[in-house]
Amino acid sequence: MKKYIFFICFIVLIIFSYFYQLSAGQEIGHNFTVFFTEMITFLPVMFILIGLFDVWFPKEKVEKHIGKDTGLKGTLWVILLAMLQAGPLYGAFPVAYLLWKKGSSIKNIFIYLGAFSTIKIPLLAFEIGFLGLKFSLFRSLITLPVFILIASLMETHLKNKQFEVKQP
Repeated sequence: MKKYIFFICFIVLIIFSYFYQLSAGQEIGHNFTVFFTEMITFLPVMFILIGLFDVWFPKEKVEKHIGKDTGLKGTLWVILLAMLQAGPLYGAFPVAYLLWKKGSSIKNIFIYLGAFSTIKIPLLAFEIGFLGLKFSLFRSLITLPVFILIASLMETHLKNKQFEVKQP
């Protein structure tokens, strides 16, 4: 019970807001319902795809293409993987864990997470529609090298520290 006290208080406050017609609480309750529904419909499909990836792609193949000694080729592979995926950012973390489990380098995992959050094709299409092609290309050409630099620094920092991604 102690573990879920925050969630229980949240639900009680939402119910209280509906009972006393508090618009801020009602809006929070509505947003929670919308996001929860999105998550509950997205996650099962995501976990099925991750399970299939886990079974279909052997560790040796992943290590060969995006492992520790793959260099630029591995970087391009994880950027392509990140660009072709769709869905919210919380869907990238199970994939990142699976890539780690299959032998991907630390650098490529960080690049994957950065690229997933900024240059997915569905996101770019939406951004180009609202902000224009010139802005989207400029932003992508700035953010991608920054993510690659940060990933390289993280790999250097974590290389000799027995870095490990723990299973959720």
